[in-house]
Amino acid sequence: MAHFLLIYDLAPDYLERRAALRDEHLSLAWAAADRGELVLGGALDDPVDRAVLLFEGDGPEGAEAFAKADPYVTKGLVTHWRVRRWTTVVGDGAATPVR
Repeated sequence: MAHFLLIYDLAPDYLERRAALRDEHLSLAWAAADRGELVLGGALDDPVDRAVLLFEGDGPEGAEAFAKADPYVTKGLVTHWRVRRWTTVVGDGAATPVR
């Protein structure tokens, strides 16, 4: 298993527009969490200009599929997204622990 960060750049009016899409977005996110793919997710604060979602899997496909299906992406609340492999080395859930 490896970790992947799905990083969203958010539109300037994200906070004003998200209410209409939030239930659908959260339903998608909780389904991914229930499948064991999405570990944590949320928006960065002050300013709310990005969101970060931590995925776990054998490859980036789960994170990529999530982004392509996410109404925040398809409806333009996310202006750009990318998936980055995150080499985790410390903590109980680290994919490649190093002591």
